[in-house]
Amino acid sequence: MLDYRTHTFLAVYRSGSFTRAAEQLHVTQPAVSQHVRQLETHYGCALFSKTGRGVEPTEAGRLLYRALDAAENDEERLRAELESLQSEKNVRPPLRLGCTRTVADYVAPRLLAHHLARHPHERVLMRTGNTAELVTLIDSGEIDFALVEGSFDRKTFESEAFSREPFVAVSASGERPMSITDLLDRQLVLREPGSGTREILERHLAAIDLSIDDFAGVIELASIPTIKACVAAGAGVSFLYRTAVEEQLADGTLVEVTPVDFAINHDFSLIWQRGSRYADRYRSLLREWIP
Repeated sequence: MLDYRTHTFLAVYRSGSFTRAAEQLHVTQPAVSQHVRQLETHYGCALFSKTGRGVEPTEAGRLLYRALDAAENDEERLRAELESLQSEKNVRPPLRLGCTRTVADYVAPRLLAHHLARHPHERVLMRTGNTAELVTLIDSGEIDFALVEGSFDRKTFESEAFSREPFVAVSASGERPMSITDLLDRQLVLREPGSGTREILERHLAAIDLSIDDFAGVIELASIPTIKACVAAGAGVSFLYRTAVEEQLADGTLVEVTPVDFAINHDFSLIWQRGSRYADRYRSLLREWIP
């Protein structure tokens, strides 16, 4: 069970201010200061430093926050589990899963059908978003873990690979060129900034001193089905995971034009807060889910 000093520290960290933390907790500012000093004495280090507008965490404060934030979220889930034992229906709290959009549209339906066949009485709540959005939801305790395709802070999150996915270029017609430069005269159709597919493409282009601006033009669309439809209609070329375009590649609506010098494979990863007491459960679920 987390004590009052822990909740005070978390409030100060999240608000960046002793004053705002005191308002949120309905205590005095001297009480907030005292709680933080007690923690600093206990751990033998400064947790915050003053700035012109409030306070910012020290490196020790950031480390402590990662541990206590995970503990707070675990405590809330544990509380829900204990309360469920006292209810007449004895309904366990739902499994709260986040998925990036490619995973949600092309992997999760099969995965969840398989999971519910094995656990017919379990409730599942799934949220979708890009990796950055899902990381925020895990931090805030709104979801427990997520299947993501983008990058994440490995100091903050533990992870295990779910699958390794080919990342391919597709077009309405054409053949596989030898070099990525052979596609630069085409329009590039891609997701919005922050999406996993865009991040991976930008990172691999940067590694060879290219960027999306080197293409003839850029079209940004927030929907993978819309991207595929536009590319199939001749709007340009896009880079997507093969799992998202297998049906269109099979029926000839799209063709693969991945450059020979730009072959990419990337992991879909299950992530959760580092230090969570539920880590073994998440790993066990992953073993059930892996094809």
